[in-house]
Amino acid sequence: MAIGFALTLIHLISIPVTNTSVNPARSTGPALFVGPELFGQVWLFWVAPVLGALLAGSIRRSLVPSRKWLRPSRNA
Repeated sequence: MAIGFALTLIHLISIPVTNTSVNPARSTGPALFVGPELFGQVWLFWVAPVLGALLAGSIRRSLVPSRKWLRPSRNA
C-alpha cells in the first residue's frame, strides 16, 4: 500500500511539475536520442532494482530458515 501511495503522489505532483519519469523505459528511450549526458542519471533506473533484489534475497536468506524439511522425500 505504501508503494501505491508513493506512486500516486509522484503521478499527481511530480510528473506535472518536473516531467519526472518513474518508468525506466520512458527514461532510457529519450536518453538514447539526446546523448550520453543523460546516461549519467538513467543508469540508476536499471542498476538500483537489481541491487535491491539481490539485497532483499540475501536478507531473506539470512533471516528465514531453510524449509528443506517441508519438501517430501523422493525416496518414500
